[in-house]
Amino acid sequence: MSQLDVNQIENVKKGSRIPADYIEKVYAGWLGKVIGVRHGGNVEGWSYERLERTYGEITGYLHEFKNFAADDDTNGPMFFLRALEDFTHTSDITAEQMGLTLLNYAPDGHGFFWWGGYGKSTEHTAYLNLKNGITAPRSGSIEQNGHAVAEQIGGQIFIDVWGLVAPGNPELAAEYAGKMASVTHDGNGKYGGEFIAACIAQAFVEKEIEKIIEAGLSVIPADSEYTRMTRDVIRFYKENPSNWRDCFKFVQVNYGYDRYPGVCHIIPNSAVIVLSLLYGEGDFSESINICNMCGWDTDCNVANVGTIIGVRNGIDGIDESWRKPINDFLCCSSVIGSLNIVDIPWCATYISKLGYLIAGEDVPTEWAAILEGKAPRFHFEYPGSTHAFRLEHNSKLNVHITGTLQNSEEYSDIGKRSLKVVFDTVQGGDSYRVYHKTYYKPEDFNDSRYDPSFSPIVYPGQSLDAKVLVPEDLGISVKARLYVKDGNKGTYFYGEEEIVELGKFCSLSYVIPALKDVHIEEAGVEFIPVVDRYYTGSLIAYIDSFDFSGAPDYEIHFKNERMEFWTPLHLEVSQFTYLRGIWSLEDGELSGSYHGEPAECYTGDREWRNYQFSAEVKPKLGEHHNIQFRVQGGIRSYAVGLAPNHEVVLYKNENGYRSLASSSYLWDEQQSYQLTVEAQDNHFIVSVNGDKVMEYTDNDNPYLFGQVGFSNFNGSHTHYAGFSVKGL
Repeated sequence: MSQLDVNQIENVKKGSRIPADYIEKVYAGWLGKVIGVRHGGNVEGWSYERLERTYGEITGYLHEFKNFAADDDTNGPMFFLRALEDFTHTSDITAEQMGLTLLNYAPDGHGFFWWGGYGKSTEHTAYLNLKNGITAPRSGSIEQNGHAVAEQIGGQIFIDVWGLVAPGNPELAAEYAGKMASVTHDGNGKYGGEFIAACIAQAFVEKEIEKIIEAGLSVIPADSEYTRMTRDVIRFYKENPSNWRDCFKFVQVNYGYDRYPGVCHIIPNSAVIVLSLLYGEGDFSESINICNMCGWDTDCNVANVGTIIGVRNGIDGIDESWRKPINDFLCCSSVIGSLNIVDIPWCATYISKLGYLIAGEDVPTEWAAILEGKAPRFHFEYPGSTHAFRLEHNSKLNVHITGTLQNSEEYSDIGKRSLKVVFDTVQGGDSYRVYHKTYYKPEDFNDSRYDPSFSPIVYPGQSLDAKVLVPEDLGISVKARLYVKDGNKGTYFYGEEEIVELGKFCSLSYVIPALKDVHIEEAGVEFIPVVDRYYTGSLIAYIDSFDFSGAPDYEIHFKNERMEFWTPLHLEVSQFTYLRGIWSLEDGELSGSYHGEPAECYTGDREWRNYQFSAEVKPKLGEHHNIQFRVQGGIRSYAVGLAPNHEVVLYKNENGYRSLASSSYLWDEQQSYQLTVEAQDNHFIVSVNGDKVMEYTDNDNPYLFGQVGFSNFNGSHTHYAGFSVKGL
């Protein structure tokens, strides 16, 4: 009896619909998605012939990366899934609500997905429809946009998570996926989303590839072009099961790009997915390599195949050669910078939590603390996970020092696993660090795909906590301390040193002091061997957990910030993302303007709750000059600022701004004003130059957490000299 059968029997005994290995399979599926995107990313759009001439038989990654930048294939799923958090996790959720989710998290006209123009890019077309009041599903419909636009590939490339939250339930997966796909797509474009989601859902409980494909076909119309194509590929496979290249020639002739309109039609690429699933015969490497060798929209197709086979096989079915270069890191490019630095275990936890909520089932005891948010952020409990931790050292030894990270079951304190850290050659008094990158710069990437930008995920005023162990048989004394690194000046800030008692876990804590003009780009543990210069051994340590928490306390002067140059068309103000407008640094100040709609930019952490936010505002031109607070996205936030008729106005953005309260205040252009808001739960106190001008309590679905930022309306131009944030 297979382990899958054992799991299914155990679930029946427990009255559970969710497989016993669900959480780990979600991790494997999402990891498979990310691997697929990277595998095909740099040959996207290549033909089969070009790939064959260049690479011949593909057996692994084609390119090396410092870090893989953002991609639409992973942006879409992780942020569209937030509809279940922002509205409802039940199937009562509507396509209209999912459309609002797209508006909330996608920047306006840059990043996130391809902004190829109205009528050319399906997503761009749907976004403009949504922004102008054409709600979903009409926003993506054939009636609104025509067949060519509605039936491009995007309906299925953003859809994997809907299968991941509905294990063993292809019908429910397809229901969610159909609603989401209809925001931007229709017809075969929507059927592709339903098909892929259903296949992923079925892969949790089914091993036979043809049965997985049949589950996908069961949720779409039998007379659709998508079904006809899939049946034809299956038929060819059964008649010619030994050579996938012959099948691809069949696809080229019968379902090639020349037969369908638009930039990237769904049918040719879906044929490649079906072909790869069949000829890959359930092997992860074989399936994604075949898919990549077929060409066309490689990152999209390989990613969908990677998710399906990743779920089917579990984490043990993905070779380490695919996993190691990913290092659990995922870069995104939403409008919320603190959500653009994530790790794959975090994604798996987020997805799995929703899966249990949807099913109405209890989380397994061993995963409860993690899924309920009561465990440290970095816990290493997923098999093989590294949470994107990295190594560095300052040793000047005249030898090559190799450092390795490995998920280990050798030692643990609060779970089953920890992160094993090894430096093969060390010297007494030197620093050996294991850390998480908490901010990224352009030089950390090879390219600027999908315009990533970031806000730090750790801030002055917050606390770091970790548990570390040095094994007893290492035989040397080791000090350990927590630290953060300021990316502006390269300065390190340290917690107290601890001598680690060999063989026992040591708890480390550090409260980062209030600081000015920094951005924290690393947070980690520093180990210092206490040995003499003649020691020639290694350093081995284990990190059981690492966490950061608490309220911020910091101050920024824009004269000390910089423009980050990604490409000539992609420059960002350091630590900020923006929704729309021109945001740059002028004369040592932040400058913002736009021709009509609100210009907005943001920083900080989306999860901040109660805080005081203060900024020096300089109205340069126009009548609307604001600071933003409790920012949850492009259509959910508060703003307060200088307004027409010598007023200060408090606004609420609910897919459009409305005034909540106002107060008279005599202000003039070219003068400076210190605007301050204290946000305590749903109660706000607004001051200008230290004088309270307004107090308001929002009792109508208040926003209780969110970032900070800046905005102006109606073609205004505003400068900001600096700002401060302090938790309350």
